Amino acid sequence: MTSFKTELQAIAVPPMFAFEPTLENFSIVQERSDYMKYAINSVITSFGATFLALVIAVPSAYSMAFFPTKRTKDILLWMLSTKMLPAVGVLMPIYLLTKGAGLLDNVLSLIIIFTMINLPIIMWMLFTYFKEIPKEILEACRMDGATTLGELRHVVMPLSWGGITSTGLLSIVLCWNEAFWSINLTSADAGTLTALIASYSSPEGLFWAKLSAASTLACAPIVVFGWFCQKQLVQGLTFGAVK
Repeated sequence: MTSFKTELQAIAVPPMFAFEPTLENFSIVQERSDYMKYAINSVITSFGATFLALVIAVPSAYSMAFFPTKRTKDILLWMLSTKMLPAVGVLMPIYLLTKGAGLLDNVLSLIIIFTMINLPIIMWMLFTYFKEIPKEILEACRMDGATTLGELRHVVMPLSWGGITSTGLLSIVLCWNEAFWSINLTSADAGTLTALIASYSSPEGLFWAKLSAASTLACAPIVVFGWFCQKQLVQGLTFGAVK
């Protein structure tokens, strides 16, 4: 509602629920910044990081689920514990490494970082899905001469496709919403939609109506995407991930 108000209406006390809507804020957002460039950066980073994370996580989770060692649970717990580390605690070393590699304000750096921060969750979800597959099916495949790669490709992945899909969808949403690294490691070239929203916080104050318009434009694509994919998301999340 605030995105369709004027700035004076947006800060009115008490809040105004009856007002004449205006599209002025959306026009200003489009004129002030290149919305499509930020949106394209968000799409590239979200889908790129999700693809890279799945390429790493699928074989890793398969190995941990079907060929566990005494340290498997310890490794999984250690991976999950990294999510408890505040991002600001590693901002300086990540910034220096990114700067040294010449990847500041670069989409590739965001893809790598988003992959790393979401990999523990993706690993845990895939590990849970793969554990739901009866081991007798895999034993039958091995008796028929299936290789490890063939077993993963033709048996494990098709049987857990719903779980893999829901994991990918969740990763895309998490990457799309990630703001901390986008704001601190990008500026004009590789900024995502979360960086676009943050740009409406200035020393002059918060422009609530324009900030709300930018937020609406940033949230709309992922909301529509989630709405179309809700069947796959719900199916995957109820396929063992609640354990």
